[in-house]
Amino acid sequence: MSSSVVAPPAALSTRQRVFAALGTFGLFVAFGGEGIRNLVGWPAYVAIVSVYTVAALIIIAIARPKVSRRELPKTLIGYLVIALASVAWSNYQGATLLTFLGTVMCTVAGVYLALLFTWQQVLTRLANALKWIIGLSLAFELWVSLIVRDMVLPLSGGVYVGEEPPLLAYWSRNLLFEGGKIQGILGNSNLLAICALFAVIVVGIQLSIGAVRGRWGWLWMALSIATFALTRSSTIIVAALIAAVALLAVVIARRVSARGRTTLYASAAVIVAAIVACVFFFTDQLLAILGKSEDLTGRTEFWARVIDRASERPWFGWGYSSPWIPGQLPLDDPLVRHHVVQLHAHNAWLDVWLQLGVLGVVLFAALVVSLLWRSWFAAIDRPRFDLRTDRPYSALSLLPLLFTVVLLVQSLAESRILIESGWVLIVLLALKTKQERTIVEDEPR
Repeated sequence: MSSSVVAPPAALSTRQRVFAALGTFGLFVAFGGEGIRNLVGWPAYVAIVSVYTVAALIIIAIARPKVSRRELPKTLIGYLVIALASVAWSNYQGATLLTFLGTVMCTVAGVYLALLFTWQQVLTRLANALKWIIGLSLAFELWVSLIVRDMVLPLSGGVYVGEEPPLLAYWSRNLLFEGGKIQGILGNSNLLAICALFAVIVVGIQLSIGAVRGRWGWLWMALSIATFALTRSSTIIVAALIAAVALLAVVIARRVSARGRTTLYASAAVIVAAIVACVFFFTDQLLAILGKSEDLTGRTEFWARVIDRASERPWFGWGYSSPWIPGQLPLDDPLVRHHVVQLHAHNAWLDVWLQLGVLGVVLFAALVVSLLWRSWFAAIDRPRFDLRTDRPYSALSLLPLLFTVVLLVQSLAESRILIESGWVLIVLLALKTKQERTIVEDEPR
């Protein structure tokens, strides 16, 4: 169904425009939460998210989208249930209730997108939100470098140790023309990097299916790639490489027979084993290539402390808290990196173990593995609506797989998959792939 010519979109009703605008706005807030908080502070941010959540719930109630019980991801529900139940044994009940409320708000955003939009409309919502993030980030860095010509602190302040703000506390470090890592409106190069990578994926898919005019699509592709290059995030560079390998695997799987797929899976297992061996035996050399210190920029110390703490309550954890709340931490003393207080374990899996124990890890693993399973087969199987077996593949079917792979790689070094944009995407993809196993473009109207 791909086409190089973009058909003029059918006129949208006012109701459809409102639904679409709210979907894009929800994703922008999810991806750009750090930037919004840097600008207006936590109270205003909470108010924005609360109003959005209420509006999304009202629209869901008005639209009454059809969903059956079998289309609900059981593992997602189980994870949320155990997170709420953990308030009974939590070592910080206030933080558990507060952060669970935030998770519910993110869940509502994901459900809203999954139930009210087709896959191609989801792609459009993602593209629009990410373009705003990329465009505003580049404009912000240009303004800092050309007008301010100095580092900029968040208007709302920050959480750090000491009287003088450390480098990590700055919103922008004025590095656009200095060759350093830019942080954009998010104030964090790693977060901006994953937004740029997601933008490359969605714009690439839009160009492939003819959902965006060529010159504008290639312009946004260039800006997204430039932003990705300027962030130089080691974690997201690795995520991009693994996503590229996943894309190659899909291309091969689409071209081979059932026996060929078995060979592909066996080869993939050997490659994974080889990668693990290389990481184990050549850790120092790989870290040097990625520009990381031997302690993974302080992460190994954080992980050791989290593991020690989680081992004290291994089965059910210390209570849900994503992110950690200052003053109500799962640890006796806060994690501090370069004088900045860290509010997560820098590894989602350790974070889940610390908070919800082995039970939580099993549920979370079941959630992401089932999502990865559905996403893989949605990407490699031809669309089937009838007895025809020669329907063309769609680049759109790559969306859930590539996004899931990137999120999983990021989860090994960050805990963002558990909060804000990470959790919104997990809910969206888990529910949407459960609803619609076959992913194709919308029929032209």
